[in-house]
Amino acid sequence: LVGAAALLIPATSRWAAAGLGLLMLAMFPANVSAARRRLSLGGRPVTPLGPRTALQVAFIATAAAISFGA
Repeated sequence: LVGAAALLIPATSRWAAAGLGLLMLAMFPANVSAARRRLSLGGRPVTPLGPRTALQVAFIATAAAISFGA
């Protein structure tokens, strides 16, 4: 939540985007594991690996674009 709030402050937005992008990258193996094991969350199945990977790539690319000022 702090990272998301820091995105709203121009002075910290690039650093926040870089940190959040690294966090998403670090958490991706856990997302792959959850999808492969077909876990459930609140009784509902987690997102399949294909869509999950596409979303993760989009989120990381957006964080990188903000971080590098593109």
